[in-house]
Amino acid sequence: MSDPKTLAHALLGAARAAGADAADAIAILGTSVSIDVRGGKLEEAQRAEGSDIGLRVFVGRRSAVVSSSDTRPETMQAMAERAVAMAREAPEDPHAGLADPSQITALTDATGLDLADPSPEPAPATLQDDAARAEAAALAVKGVSQVQSASAGYSAQQVHLAASNGFSGGYARTSRHTSCVAIAGEGLKMERDYDGDSRTYQADLRSPEEIGHSAAERAIARLNPRKPKTGAYPVLFDERIASSLVGHLVSAINGAAIARGASWLRDAMGEQVLPKAMNLVEDPLRPRISGSRPFDAEGLETRRRAIMQDGMLQGWVLDLASARKLGLDSTANAARSVSGGVSPSAWNLELTQGPHSRDDLIAQMGTGLIVTSMIGSTISATTGDYSRGAAGLWVENGQVAYPVSGVTIAGNLRDFLRRMTPANDARLWLSRVVPSLLVEGLTLAGE
Repeated sequence: MSDPKTLAHALLGAARAAGADAADAIAILGTSVSIDVRGGKLEEAQRAEGSDIGLRVFVGRRSAVVSSSDTRPETMQAMAERAVAMAREAPEDPHAGLADPSQITALTDATGLDLADPSPEPAPATLQDDAARAEAAALAVKGVSQVQSASAGYSAQQVHLAASNGFSGGYARTSRHTSCVAIAGEGLKMERDYDGDSRTYQADLRSPEEIGHSAAERAIARLNPRKPKTGAYPVLFDERIASSLVGHLVSAINGAAIARGASWLRDAMGEQVLPKAMNLVEDPLRPRISGSRPFDAEGLETRRRAIMQDGMLQGWVLDLASARKLGLDSTANAARSVSGGVSPSAWNLELTQGPHSRDDLIAQMGTGLIVTSMIGSTISATTGDYSRGAAGLWVENGQVAYPVSGVTIAGNLRDFLRRMTPANDARLWLSRVVPSLLVEGLTLAGE
């Protein structure tokens, strides 16, 4: 099996030989292992090793993408010929094309970002022990009737990108995870919840016992839920799910959506979107974080920037094509998979935290809902109208009173994002560092 750099450059050579005017290629060599435990015994073990290659070719302003997991030279030649034939039949896109050589970064690796743990790959027995310890910790909590799943896993990748404009760079990445889903109660009154952790470095991972115990406590807290009265109440989005609000926001400033005019923030540049004291910062250069990368999928150097400053929208999330459509410069946010084309995607995000704890905000709520899980969604990409099913904990007089489920939360994102109050409980090791968020005056549909 060749190294990713050799594979990527071999694809470029095949593209040139097939008649492409320009091309870029990605090659990924990966290993993954996953262990599931049930009842203290091994339930399932999976291991995968392989290579994946992807090629994008340009014939004038026409393009096509092909991919394969077969890295033989004859396969790459056939891929390139097929891609060029497809591109010749594709419609012209005046905004398509590689970066100009003056735009590409001189960086060729991820030195300083610490994205790959040098520790040896864990043995399957080690992963099984982690999963079993998480399961045992959950089952040891009174009220837990069973553990739906307990798993541990590891993955390692080597990635290389190369393009006919002269760019060539790659890096390695690792990930280690443990998770547990606990079920409390019996019969028709069972409730479940989860906890898990994923880190670049194995030594940073939380203990299996902590993960299992936390999953159990969360499941027990959901037993015997009720429905609150329909009305307008303050809602505290728990830290575990508050990042979904940032996700909706980032989707609305994605350059592809803005270029199509299909976003509720399409005319909001320079306007107040978040509270005045709140910033949203993108930083793809944080060491040991899963969303970090030295360059994007088009060979442009990534950088730290404020997407929101004092609550005001400062910029879109752009790759080259969306930037050209809007008459702007790329923000180095191009992402691609082996089998797909390039599209804009945000990297690591951090939302300003507040001075108060989650408990302080609960006390401030008076009467309202703490949302700990959400299901389904009806969110309008063009208007920002928001409606989601939720479950969590009901608060009365600033104290948690009982669990609730079967509630629908409704509002408009553009309206209520400006009314958020952040706690100070964000987990700093996540790719999206977002604290619990209190929003006043959302509509709850209950009884």
